[in-house]
Amino acid sequence: MDIKTRKRKRSDIILLTLTWGFAALTLTALLFIIFHILANGIPHLRPSLFELRWTTQNVSMLPSILSTVAMVLLTLALAVPLGMFTSVFLVEYAKKGSRYVTAIRQAAEMLAGIPSIVYGLFGLLFFVNFLGLGLSLIAGSLTLSIMILPMVIRTTEEALISVPDGYREGAFALGSEKLRVVFRIVLPSAVPGILAGVILATGRIVGETAALIFTAGTAPNIPQALDGSVRTLAVHMWVLSGEALHTNEAYATAVVLLIIVLLINTLAAAIAKALNPGRNK
Repeated sequence: MDIKTRKRKRSDIILLTLTWGFAALTLTALLFIIFHILANGIPHLRPSLFELRWTTQNVSMLPSILSTVAMVLLTLALAVPLGMFTSVFLVEYAKKGSRYVTAIRQAAEMLAGIPSIVYGLFGLLFFVNFLGLGLSLIAGSLTLSIMILPMVIRTTEEALISVPDGYREGAFALGSEKLRVVFRIVLPSAVPGILAGVILATGRIVGETAALIFTAGTAPNIPQALDGSVRTLAVHMWVLSGEALHTNEAYATAVVLLIIVLLINTLAAAIAKALNPGRNK
């Protein structure tokens, strides 16, 4: 064995060791966080935390759970169609390498790098004050839809690019039109990748606090109208921990938040498998 081969093998061993080491470190940190939250939150879960009406005595999280669900559904309804059709245009219709496509992608990347607090200030100035929406569910959803739009565009674009060109060429050879090929062949094949982006966007919505404090408010109300102030579960946990009087309830809220995220991921995976079972064989 020559010197170059030995050096190459030594480098491979070092890189493999570092990879496994950092992977183990990441997994250990994740397990520690989950264990810490469960150990401190589960003992403090009680029926009063799930009462329909919030009071200063029960500090119920049920209104915040319903507000979180409403915020997620409304934000995804605003952002996912726009992001998906933007990606379809960029991949299927726009001329590859054109300045227009490059400008859109650079704008999306710039939006992805803006801190959430800046989105919150923008939403406060534009949606809350300029448009007169006030601290409301719709103002928070509009702000979050802009925030997750780059993520939806990028993941959907990668999913569309990953669809083999043979699918398109075969459909065109059979006489199918462009629009039919996109909606009947390409998009169904890209569903798992698109759902992956939706899952990431949902996690961003569920865990967001800074932007929603400025746009949706902190009122612990059950959402009854789009112009009403609401408090999502993450904001609820932030308020409880900030008051320093309900730290135990904040941990209990974190447990529920973890369960909700797990359910969302499980449901999305099941939907992806049901819509495109051929990719899971």
